[in-house]
Amino acid sequence: MTVEMREGYEGTGSGAITPDGCAVEVYSRLPAGPEPDIIAAAVPAGAHILELGSGVGRMTHPLLERGFTVTAVDESAEMLARIHGARTICRPIEELDLGDEKFDVVLLASFLVHAGDEAVRQGLLRTCARHVAEGGSVLIQREGEGYHTDVPRERVDPGGFTVRIASVRPVGDGVNSVHVEYMFPDGTWTQTFLARPLTKEQFEAALAEAGLEVDEYLTPDGTWVRAVPVA
Repeated sequence: MTVEMREGYEGTGSGAITPDGCAVEVYSRLPAGPEPDIIAAAVPAGAHILELGSGVGRMTHPLLERGFTVTAVDESAEMLARIHGARTICRPIEELDLGDEKFDVVLLASFLVHAGDEAVRQGLLRTCARHVAEGGSVLIQREGEGYHTDVPRERVDPGGFTVRIASVRPVGDGVNSVHVEYMFPDGTWTQTFLARPLTKEQFEAALAEAGLEVDEYLTPDGTWVRAVPVA
């Protein structure tokens, strides 16, 4: 099946590649990391979570194991096929509209809020605001300090693979083209994507535009944020 890539996005390597350049095989191998614990500590026990950009379920499955109900949304059917135990919806996040259905928690991780296209970012945040229940919250993962400047850099995972941010190249209008390499013993995959750095002030202004505001920065580095609808 031919996948139409988003402009400025590309992926290489074996197996299915999603419209934003992600390799399904790579994301099936990546560990969940500390994110499920960060999320679980920030929301009510047993909450119903709308996970936007769920991928293969790297966080979905640990959240299910922690007693949450998860509705997983992704634009890649190949990614969603790897998810078990959760309701799945195949649709671009910025186009999602589930009518009157609301969720205790809306989750927007993987730095998606830094989409290079401002219209896409606005659509992502409007989707978050549209689906959060009264009294609920939106959890957002932001890029950390130095994400676009501390390059090249790499992390060797205890699991035996290396993730390398090989380059960050300005392409105009405040947007960078980021090139990432995933090196495993049995193969290498790459992803190139567009990302827009956002200062804290720019991030909070983007939230306000969607009718959201920061409730709390959840981690010392400020990369995880709990937002709520503006009262």
